[in-house]
Amino acid sequence: MDILQEHLVRARASGGVFARSIAVAPWGLRLPGTIQLAVHAMIQGQAWLWLDGEDAPIELRPGYLALVRGGVDHFIAHEPGAHCVLPEDFRNQHSSDEAEHDPRAAAFLCGAYRFAGDIGAGLVNALPSVFLVPSSVDNPIHGVVALLSRELSQAEPGRQTVLDRLLDVLVVFGLRTGLASSVNAPAWVRGAADGRLSRALQAMHGDTNKPWTVDELARMSNMSRATFARVFQEVLGDTPMRYLTGWRMTVARDLLRTQDVSLIEVAERVGYSSLYAFATAFRRHHGQPPGRWRQSGQALFDATVAH
Repeated sequence: MDILQEHLVRARASGGVFARSIAVAPWGLRLPGTIQLAVHAMIQGQAWLWLDGEDAPIELRPGYLALVRGGVDHFIAHEPGAHCVLPEDFRNQHSSDEAEHDPRAAAFLCGAYRFAGDIGAGLVNALPSVFLVPSSVDNPIHGVVALLSRELSQAEPGRQTVLDRLLDVLVVFGLRTGLASSVNAPAWVRGAADGRLSRALQAMHGDTNKPWTVDELARMSNMSRATFARVFQEVLGDTPMRYLTGWRMTVARDLLRTQDVSLIEVAERVGYSSLYAFATAFRRHHGQPPGRWRQSGQALFDATVAH
């Protein structure tokens, strides 16, 4: 079981707005921090990307992929510090077809991605504010960007489906590289890369309703109970059972927040034999029972959507 794939499935990742832009200097685009994960790829020319309030612009070249985590606004322009406008104004200013054939023009792709629940937020928050995947000769991102550019420039049947799938591919490439190198990567990234623990960790993540024991996980890892517990603590910074409980609570929160399932079903799906045992564990982690947490979480969600 691929843990990253399992996280992406649970996070119900979905692409949003995707656009191909062509502009001749001077130009600048401002993108709001409300975009949970922005994806940018250069096709032609060069651009500079920076965050609001920061003076450290990053150069984008053809073949580069940049992932920008939500929080503050970010900017893409022909030069650092250039005047930048919001997407609607940018489209109005650069809607001429003349730039399409201008060798001085910069061409780039911008996409917005959204993940659901705590699992999705955990993936995004593990990334740096801006993460750049540089170009290289054998980088498959080149081919994906070329296909995206072609689809965006031609109105062919099924275009949106193709765009969604290609955006998925770009995001996964970025997440693979970003999570592997991030100092804030989730503990499971280290565990999944450790051959001693990967099988047990995959089992814990993939089958949350099974009543795992340390002995069973140790046998699966071909280690004694004591050795397994020690290695697990060293690599993931927690005991196997505390880690498992934390993962179960994460899955439970997502189920409570995003799916219309009963409390009993949530309890069963995260490995508790009774609603009482689940409610006790949930209260210990969150300070309130799951039913009340669900109500307060839904109220917060409704208020957020309303605004």
